[in-house]
Amino acid sequence: MAIEYTAVIKQEGDWWIGWIEEVPGVNCQERTRQELLESLRVTLKEAIEFNRQEAIASAGREYSEEKIAVPA
Repeated sequence: MAIEYTAVIKQEGDWWIGWIEEVPGVNCQERTRQELLESLRVTLKEAIEFNRQEAIASAGREYSEEKIAVPA
C-alpha cells in the first residue's frame, strides 16, 4: 500500500524546486519538473528509512511497533 505525501513545487528561473509538505528537510532542486518529482520520491524514501533506523536504534532492545492512522 502506497502512502501519499504532498509535494509543493514551483519553477524559479531555470530551476524547479520542491518540498515534501509533511516531512521537514525533504527538499530538492532540478532542471525539469519530472526530474524534481523523481528526486523528491527518492529523497523522501531515503529520509523515511533513515528516520526508521534512527528510531529503532534509539529504542534499544525491547520495543514494540504500532501502526498509527491519521485521518485526513
